[in-house]
Amino acid sequence: MIIELANRINAGENMGLNRNFWLFEVGRFVSQLGWAVQDVALPLYVLDQTKSGSIMSLFIIAEILPRALLSPIAGVIGDRYNRKNLMVWLDIARGVLLFAVIAFDLLSIGELLVVQVATSIMGTFFGAATEAMYPDLVKEEELTIANSLLQSFDVIARIVGPALGGIIYAFGGVKLAILINAVSFFGSGLFEVLIHYEWTSRKIESPGEVIGDIKEGIAFLRSSKYLAVILSYALFINFLFNPVFAVALPYVYRVELAFSSQWFGFLQTAFMAGMLLGNVAIMARLGSRAESMLFRALFVQLGTVLMLAILISPLLSMSAFTLFVIFMGLNAVDGFFNALVNVPIVTKLQRAIPSELRGRIFSVFDLTMGMTIPLSMALVGSALDYVPTWALFAVSGFLGLLLPPTTTSATAASLRGT
Repeated sequence: MIIELANRINAGENMGLNRNFWLFEVGRFVSQLGWAVQDVALPLYVLDQTKSGSIMSLFIIAEILPRALLSPIAGVIGDRYNRKNLMVWLDIARGVLLFAVIAFDLLSIGELLVVQVATSIMGTFFGAATEAMYPDLVKEEELTIANSLLQSFDVIARIVGPALGGIIYAFGGVKLAILINAVSFFGSGLFEVLIHYEWTSRKIESPGEVIGDIKEGIAFLRSSKYLAVILSYALFINFLFNPVFAVALPYVYRVELAFSSQWFGFLQTAFMAGMLLGNVAIMARLGSRAESMLFRALFVQLGTVLMLAILISPLLSMSAFTLFVIFMGLNAVDGFFNALVNVPIVTKLQRAIPSELRGRIFSVFDLTMGMTIPLSMALVGSALDYVPTWALFAVSGFLGLLLPPTTTSATAASLRGT
């Protein structure tokens, strides 16, 4: 499979991996890797300086809140103004800001908090422009492979970046981590400058146009049953499973089963490795056929959730090592099929949304996700004090299984095709 993928990449145009797309992806990966390094080093620095979990939470809120509040406006800007210029100048601006942090020694907790807010704001507008732009860089029939490739690089950054961040912080402190991130933003900007992208901008002349554009995006979303179904389905799945895997499963590993930190890390890596293999499978063999496998891949994921419920229930009694080995396999399987769920959903959305509305629609989706996921995490976190974890997994799995049969045949058909 890997050899076949390499041959297809060498073929370049046969995969739709043209020069513009590769410039976009390499630049994006460079900035992601630099950000991952800082994203590990900064919390370590804050905790070393303050010994306060509440201050650390404040930094997390400072990153999330601006994104949630500004995403609809960012979507309008991404649709109205030249997306390539926004992408390049926001990368350069973030690089300049971080170089200023080093040059002027802006390393107090208060100063870094302001920097966190500023980078979050710029990142929000950067994300809106790039999400709307990159589907235009490849042929429509190659979107599945392009999304799979993007997700593969994301996984690699999430595996390599944190490890580098920890090493860099240990040897060079937070200054070196911030410096590397600043350089990565400039490097990303240099790649992005070379992208050829035509976009007719329509500059905003009054605040009322922003509101009007947001309403136009919402109206288009409401008028499209196809889009509404896909977005609702994606929101439901994320609402149901994000907190289970982000909150309940780590609780099982560390509290109920008392797995070591090394085992915990191996389990996380197994999931990432599964995701990477899933994306390789899409690129090397499945291609656009992966879209027709969406429901089957989702059912496999639901099956893994129910298996986890059984494994940690009072029905079975196994040694910690045996459970660890089984969980390693399940995590890899879950990661593999997670790729086969996420890539088709994103691809269907990109194909269904006109380019001139893409920034606004995706920003509305991001805003909704930003509101629902914290709520679901809070619900699951509270439920852990009263409900056995195996019961939470069982309920989530059965609710997921009940959803597809309740959709109408027309809706199911619309999700299977484009």
